[in-house]
Amino acid sequence: MPTFNWNVAPVLVTIPKGPIIGVLAVVGLLVFVNGLRRKAADLQTLGAIMLGAAALVWKLLEDGFGLRYYSLIFVAVFLGGYALFNWQVKRGGGQEEEAADFIVYGVLGVLIGARLGHVIFYDYAKALRDPAWIFKIWTGGLASHGAVLGLIAAMWLFTVRRGVPFLEGSDRFAFSAALGASLVRIGNFFNSEIIGKPTDQSWGVRLIQIEGPEGPLRYPTQLYEAALGLGVLALLIVIDRWSGREKRPRGLLIASFFALYFTGRFFVEFYKDYQEGMASPESPLSMGQWLSIPGALLGYYGVYWSLRRKIPVGWTAASDDEEDDEEEGEEDEEQDEDDDGESEEANDEKAAEDDRGSEDAEPERTPRKKRKSGKRAKSSRPSQRAEASPSIDPDVEEEFGPNREKRRRVHEGDLESEKK
Repeated sequence: MPTFNWNVAPVLVTIPKGPIIGVLAVVGLLVFVNGLRRKAADLQTLGAIMLGAAALVWKLLEDGFGLRYYSLIFVAVFLGGYALFNWQVKRGGGQEEEAADFIVYGVLGVLIGARLGHVIFYDYAKALRDPAWIFKIWTGGLASHGAVLGLIAAMWLFTVRRGVPFLEGSDRFAFSAALGASLVRIGNFFNSEIIGKPTDQSWGVRLIQIEGPEGPLRYPTQLYEAALGLGVLALLIVIDRWSGREKRPRGLLIASFFALYFTGRFFVEFYKDYQEGMASPESPLSMGQWLSIPGALLGYYGVYWSLRRKIPVGWTAASDDEEDDEEEGEEDEEQDEDDDGESEEANDEKAAEDDRGSEDAEPERTPRKKRKSGKRAKSSRPSQRAEASPSIDPDVEEEFGPNREKRRRVHEGDLESEKK
């Protein structure tokens, strides 16, 4: 088996404190003003965060800022993650601006979640001793499980504000998550951190920066996890094609990521050196393994649920469209019922007027059979009968009135009597 020495300084270059504060303050102010001009809340938030970062650097940074390879790789994580997320959003029918807007949510979710995750799960005692240390992210200390939780919260907030289903946004982000999980471990390797256990000394990597040239050979667990992330990314592409791309059921990709990545992470943890945290050294499982179990189980159930429910994908939820159609259909039905009711009432009123005219004009004839109607108001007839009839000329009444037919028959009868 191969052995090699790793002797790369984690800091690429040291930047003075002043230029850092100036750049953060100027850029933050420009972004904030642009957000006010465009009435874009996301830009306003980003500008305010950059201004706050400038204040933190001025207050907490003692010397210059050491630009690490890890920081540059983190930039690659965000750029690569954005490219993959944008590809997925546009393929699903979304706009490029929507993927760009998630950058703010994603950066905050990763940094805040990863930092708080490390503080809570691995270094809680140090945070109690020195609370200001929590804000000194540049000194190191980010937890991947915390980053996952931060991204979940960021995705939920983003999708709620955009009116997109949470699983839809998470599905589109699965590729970015796999790429980020891989690149971050390469950054850990540059920092010579999250190291593996010593091997049998016949193979492994010697971390000279932290243990010197005589240090033990260790498992390169950072590279194991980098390979794991790339393998999960490749499998997600295969699953996406196998399930029909945009014909796949919603939730399948993010559930597959959880199932594959956290299962692999659980086994890689066996080769990692012990990290101080909530799990004691006597525990059969490390802190990373305890945190990976819920993620893996959630992924298994998510795959089952997704394949069983088979909800169609689409950046705009199909269920929302169906609900809109149903609401429109119900409104149309209600309008038709109102129209039918008004027409029926009008017909009933007309029929009632005809009945009253026949009763007044031909009292000796059998009244016409009334129309059936369940909506005719009985109380309206007395008021309608009380209405005054229009005055008619007596001569016109005699010639064209309703008794004209009766007078004609009487006249014909008189003529016949005279003939006899």
